[in-house]
Amino acid sequence: MAVLKPKGPRSVALVGPYSSGKTTLLEAFLHICGEIDRKGNVNSGTSTGDSSKEARDRNMSVEVNAAHMTYLGDDFTILDCPGSIEFFQETENALRGVDAAIVVCEPDQNRVLTLSPILKLLEDYGLPTFVFVNKIDKAHGSVQELFNSLQSVTDRALVLRQVPILKDGIVTGYVDLASERAYVYKEGNASRIIDLPPEMAEEEGTSRFSMLEKLADFDDHLMEELLEDIEPEREEIYTLLQNDLSEGVVTPVFLGSADLDHGVRRLLKALRHEVPEAQVSAQRSGLSGNDTTAIAQVLKTYMSAQGGKLSLARIWSGKISDGDSFTTGRIGGLFRMQGSKIEKVTVATAGDIVAFGRLEDAHTGDILTTDEANHARPVSSLEPVYNYALFAEKREDDVKLSSALGKIVEEDPSLIAEHKQETQELLLWGQGEIHLKVALERLRNKYGLEIKSRKPKVAYKEAIRKSATQHARYKKQSGGHGQFGDVQIEIKPLPRGAGFNFEEKIVGGSVPRQYIPAVEHGVKEYLMEGPLGFPVVDVEVTLFDGQFHSVDSSENSFRSAARIAMSEGMPKCDPVLLEPIYKVEIAMPSEYTSKVNSIVSGRRGQILGFDARQGWDGWDLLVAMIPESEVQDLIVDLRSATLGVGTYRSEFDHLQELTGQNAEKVLQNRD
Repeated sequence: MAVLKPKGPRSVALVGPYSSGKTTLLEAFLHICGEIDRKGNVNSGTSTGDSSKEARDRNMSVEVNAAHMTYLGDDFTILDCPGSIEFFQETENALRGVDAAIVVCEPDQNRVLTLSPILKLLEDYGLPTFVFVNKIDKAHGSVQELFNSLQSVTDRALVLRQVPILKDGIVTGYVDLASERAYVYKEGNASRIIDLPPEMAEEEGTSRFSMLEKLADFDDHLMEELLEDIEPEREEIYTLLQNDLSEGVVTPVFLGSADLDHGVRRLLKALRHEVPEAQVSAQRSGLSGNDTTAIAQVLKTYMSAQGGKLSLARIWSGKISDGDSFTTGRIGGLFRMQGSKIEKVTVATAGDIVAFGRLEDAHTGDILTTDEANHARPVSSLEPVYNYALFAEKREDDVKLSSALGKIVEEDPSLIAEHKQETQELLLWGQGEIHLKVALERLRNKYGLEIKSRKPKVAYKEAIRKSATQHARYKKQSGGHGQFGDVQIEIKPLPRGAGFNFEEKIVGGSVPRQYIPAVEHGVKEYLMEGPLGFPVVDVEVTLFDGQFHSVDSSENSFRSAARIAMSEGMPKCDPVLLEPIYKVEIAMPSEYTSKVNSIVSGRRGQILGFDARQGWDGWDLLVAMIPESEVQDLIVDLRSATLGVGTYRSEFDHLQELTGQNAEKVLQNRD
């Protein structure tokens, strides 16, 4: 049975850990396909991808880069995704609009665990996936051992498609297990076919049978052939490889070196013959339509200070022309992106990935249609784990800063800007220190804003341990009507979390009814900054007596008298500092659980318990109570201890008394 090659434009995402070589692989693709005259280099800043200043200053991807190529008549859009875990949101968004993904990794067993979050996401999406073991020319150790390590971090069945040919411990070529042909690498050129080395016959046979066994797990006919020692037809094997990939039940593993072009053409051939058509992906995503209904999905939003807004989108069905209108508005330009370069096009069809100009009401994740209401699919943003307090160097830039923050947050939904009322700070939340530094650089590079940042303040509070009564009088005479207010109050502690309560027990009109709200107002004013310098909580104040003057008393005089009473009475109530305690859920591979325990304990954390992380084999979930001051940079230690894959989510739980040296340090450092 002949294999039916997929047709139409298709898209593939390059994903993988930082420094695995995704952008270098993209350069190799584009050069082989004739899209560029010479390969660019990440370190020299000449690559098609990583074109932004922020990326080139760091020699790393910080956002999705799109590029187009044609290989043997088939059109592909490649989305090169950042490798750093701090920009994982970009990867999540891009994967919604592709037909397959290539996981690029290094031949290092010690770093295989870094693939775990990526492979888990691909499994959750049901996305057809290839693995490309890059830098095979620098490999050490057994490829089979590496393969076994890779299989340990994914639930999908891995299928090794090639075995390396070694000469003096160096990989010089490979044997294709599907075709049973041997090739020797030629740097910068296509590999040359050679006779299968006799010394590799046994290894090739064993590896090929292992591949067929994996495929037979999903096909009864192949299983019967293997049991009866019948050699399957080559076309049958290719058909199974194509179907099993499309159904997401197997993941083929290829070997090569993007820098030297080794194995890249073989990978391109696999993409051409095995990546499913856009229609298959649209059905998987629930977005299939018909030829008359145009459906597109926004995968990424780009903002520029001069060129306006570009919405990178996948066309799932129909045809879209420049000037057409979605329910969100009229397209202000249709473009194909090649890194930082954009090429104007007049029409896009199902399968294409193009950029729409100036669709101001379209946002990342939105489903755009031409004949019915727009379907917003809000992107589920990653939990923020790090933050800065921001302020503009120039006061006159405050309004401009708010506008610019709105734009960079639209570009990157994993950034969150908020004004924290408790500390009166503008906070920018993100996925780590590099993530936030890149955001600040964008504010400077795109919008000309010089922004300063600092560690955010902790929202400390204070409470009291004892009760006290206090009498206070406010009296002032300055000619004409004077001011007079006299109050007697009782200050009492409340249970933790009770907040504030004001009572009045005035008998005989010693304080007229119209002045009682002013007394409460004065008390609340004082409670904004108690004797330790922080807002006071969990306190009850009772007004039980006082005096007034028929001429000189006023709301202002009673408000002032209340403030005086509180300022004199509160220090008698044994004030105590309270610090916010957060409930934190930390997820990490089980082999690092003991390290994480030590980190939590070293941050004054109270461990509440452990559990297996649901849906993640070999991962643990630790629950602990940790002070807010210790959570702020927790992600730094956590990633350092877990090869960068550990993460956490947190939420405020309660306030807790802080005493001793820790309290003294807070009071000494108070602004």
